[in-house]
Amino acid sequence: MRSTFFSRALAVLCVGVGAAASAQTLDSAPTLPATPAPSAAPLAPLALPPATAVAVPTPQVAPEPAPPVVTIPVPPLPPALEKSLAAFAADTPAPSSSPAARLQRDDLWQRVRRGFTMGDLNTPFTQTHEQWYASRPDYIQRFVDRGSRYLYHIVEEVERRNMPTEIVLLPIIESAFNPQSLSSAKAVGMWQFMPATGKRFGLTQDASADNRRDVLLSTNAALDYLQKLHDMFNSWELALAAYNCGEGCIARAIATNTRKGLPTDLMSLPIPNETRNYVPKLLAVKNIVLSPGAFGIDLT
Repeated sequence: MRSTFFSRALAVLCVGVGAAASAQTLDSAPTLPATPAPSAAPLAPLALPPATAVAVPTPQVAPEPAPPVVTIPVPPLPPALEKSLAAFAADTPAPSSSPAARLQRDDLWQRVRRGFTMGDLNTPFTQTHEQWYASRPDYIQRFVDRGSRYLYHIVEEVERRNMPTEIVLLPIIESAFNPQSLSSAKAVGMWQFMPATGKRFGLTQDASADNRRDVLLSTNAALDYLQKLHDMFNSWELALAAYNCGEGCIARAIATNTRKGLPTDLMSLPIPNETRNYVPKLLAVKNIVLSPGAFGIDLT
């Protein structure tokens, strides 16, 4: 037990001596002198060469050449049309706006009104067409101005034949008084004659002339045709409807209704819709001519 005590005492002593020696070693370590940081030398300014202006050449763009002028030859008018247009320009001066001319036109419209004899039809179509025309005063003004060139001749012919002056208004709904009018169905002129009907009533149509465009000749032919239709049907309403769709159309419709025991007045007949509106459209124009102020229209 004594030896154990001495052994432990010796171990403690050794540890103490080692620690003291380590402390001495650390205390006696030489101290290295601090190395001064090298001082930074001032930088000399950088000498740059003076700036030299450099001329950048502008690219030269060649102008685009002008497009070549193309001349498109205009084909000459057919001789018949050229002759008709020349006669139209020479014989139909523009309507004058002087007070005397306006008074003369007003007197002519009064003659037209005095010759009205056809009654109204029992149909709402007439009012529908009145509204259509009244909502287009520019259109009415065009046919009034154009019609004033031909109105006197037509009125004279209609009165001479003792026909109702509603017929004077027929060119309005056919062509708006345009002698050069051409429809999709190949009807031509102010009175819109089909080729076969025009030939029946003496209107020449060949390479040199188309008399359907001649105001005087076509007016006489149209009045001849209307008188013939009136003689057939003894009714101006039916005659005017036949002028639109042909006498065969109206004759067949009358025969159909007669066979069925139905009325044979115009609005009762089985006729095309265009023809059913044809006479009401004419009567709508008649009502506007009778009372233009009621529709906001000036016929002078």
